[in-house]
Amino acid sequence: MILAKVRVVVADVLELSEAAECEITPESDLSKDLGADSLARLEMVMDLEEAFGIDIDDEQAAKMCTVRDVVDVIAASLRDLASAAG
Repeated sequence: MILAKVRVVVADVLELSEAAECEITPESDLSKDLGADSLARLEMVMDLEEAFGIDIDDEQAAKMCTVRDVVDVIAASLRDLASAAG
């Protein structure tokens, strides 16, 4: 579920075609493979925060190099959010 939503956000921010969105894998590098520059990465972080209802700090954002890194950061943030709530 997280990966699917991340693919949609990444594809939207980078204005990728539907076919290109389907080719996004956990191993896809945001910069090298998908062409995300620093501005696109910032927009991506903001859109991901909104999509998942989480906060991603600068340190976490800096570690997000691949789609898998993004999924891992989001999963950890969601776990932290659930722990704090309950």
